[in-house]
Amino acid sequence: MRWSRDDGRRGYHHGNLREALIRGALELIADKGPAGFTVAEAARSAGVSPGAPYRHFRDRDDLMADVAGRGFERFTADLERAWNEGRPDPLRAFENLGRAYLAFARNEPAYYAAMFEAALPLKNHPELAQAGERSFAVLRRAAEALSARAPEGKRPPALMMALHVWALSHGIASLFARGDAGRRSLPMSAEELLEAGVLVYLEGLGLMNGVEKP
Repeated sequence: MRWSRDDGRRGYHHGNLREALIRGALELIADKGPAGFTVAEAARSAGVSPGAPYRHFRDRDDLMADVAGRGFERFTADLERAWNEGRPDPLRAFENLGRAYLAFARNEPAYYAAMFEAALPLKNHPELAQAGERSFAVLRRAAEALSARAPEGKRPPALMMALHVWALSHGIASLFARGDAGRRSLPMSAEELLEAGVLVYLEGLGLMNGVEKP
């Protein structure tokens, strides 16, 4: 089966309709935000009939959950590459992880908005919750590696560390590292701000002892 624009400029076969709708949704998110469009607008952006999306998605939330899930898959892959199993050393790899977090927010603002600003009920989209957990798991593994630098008995809880650094990273990304009109100005780079904040945090936990600071 085939759906096409009335003007015939582009058409989509059934097999790639889902991809066309995802692309259309991303364009609208970039333009209007994750709450600023309807399924009908997504269909129009994709060049298909208003009823076509319902062959793949129950409703708008279902479409947004697919977009956000794909965003988390890309995000997790970027974080995994940056962490690189703690190489060349956990502290350097942790810094790379932070840069990757900010880079994703800057380079993929539509995905980032779908992932964190769409306010989707996770109880209705367990697969999306699982995708988010896989991203967070990379940060938690990194926190575990850094916590292990402290003497046994004085190691800070890795979950607490991961949550604190995630909050710091997300705040800086949302305020200063987005690649859209919502980005605020800053007299330093977002990467410099995050690196300084994380170093102060790790110093406070006693995890910088014996580490040469730049």
